[in-house]
Amino acid sequence: MRLVDVNRVDWQHRAHFFAVSATLMRRILLDRACKRTAAKRDGKQQPLDLDAALDVSSGRARELIALDDALNTLAKVDPRRAQIIELRFVSGLSVEETAEVVKVSVDTVMRDWKVARAWLLTELSSRG
Repeated sequence: MRLVDVNRVDWQHRAHFFAVSATLMRRILLDRACKRTAAKRDGKQQPLDLDAALDVSSGRARELIALDDALNTLAKVDPRRAQIIELRFVSGLSVEETAEVVKVSVDTVMRDWKVARAWLLTELSSRG
């Protein structure tokens, strides 16, 4: 398992686990997308393996890479909003769980969620 050495992590609470998991899952999906697009450029086909459930189509791989780039840009401008997107979108945390992880109110999470989604849409649209 690629996540972390669970014996060395001091899990503060359930929400902390989900926050770390969101970041790591995003990296795994991005690695998978990058490998997929690289394989397509090389003209090589990857054999189907047990990770097929995580398989990302070529079109989706490019979208995932663009989304990751946009999230990285957002993280430089507003780290909290980027974290909220990651927690809600990648980990699938509820608004309440996200508020617990980020240590803000539910209203703040909702406000940041809406602003960040609008920012990402604009950013992704401008990139084509």
